[in-house]
Amino acid sequence: MPRLSLHEITLYDDNDFLVVNKPPFLSTLEDRVSPSNLLKIVREEYPEATVGHRLDKETSGVLVIAKNAEAYKWISAQFETRQVTKIYHAIVNGRHDLQQKTVDASIEKLSDGTVKISSKGKPSLTVFQTLKIFQKHTWVEARPVTGRMHQIRIHLKLLKCPISGDNEYGGTPLLLSSIKPGFKISKNEEEEPFIKRFALHAVKIQFTSLNGNVIEVEAPYPKDFKALLNQLHKNNR
Repeated sequence: MPRLSLHEITLYDDNDFLVVNKPPFLSTLEDRVSPSNLLKIVREEYPEATVGHRLDKETSGVLVIAKNAEAYKWISAQFETRQVTKIYHAIVNGRHDLQQKTVDASIEKLSDGTVKISSKGKPSLTVFQTLKIFQKHTWVEARPVTGRMHQIRIHLKLLKCPISGDNEYGGTPLLLSSIKPGFKISKNEEEEPFIKRFALHAVKIQFTSLNGNVIEVEAPYPKDFKALLNQLHKNNR
């Protein structure tokens, strides 16, 4: 795998903040199985950098990094007081007409690294909007008001429209044969999922800089998510 270039994924850069488009399959922070992570790469250039929030390893998209302690304190306060606007896009299994559908369901973190809906958990709020309904899948926008671990994923499971490929929370792999008419594989071949992760992308974030300016950054889709949407539109499935 070629070495990740920080320059190639940078979307915004100033004296206090760096905003990047995190690739899928790259951990935000150190984990036990990955030789590298986003923060390690960033700290090679900005040694005092700290991530302002996290994205799951498989989730791609926009992520804010504070370059210094003052910036980290500033962005953390905005997340804590829910002043940061975050928008995600997902492809979910099934056909769902979600019109500003609000999910207000507390989330409890479990010891195995997953979460569940529970009154013992922390308050969690997400607003969902359908962008387009295909024959067997739906393109959905999610606006998490709170920032709990796996929030969008578990809230979509609660709505009975899990993210495609999210085996942890009820999603099933998205196969090209399910969306492309006439697609066939050889008799002894097992079909691989079209997208080899759950289909979730952090598309936009808005926050305020230390001098009071509003910073809004949008992250283009990575190749796998873009190709999937192209196939869904092309086949209207």
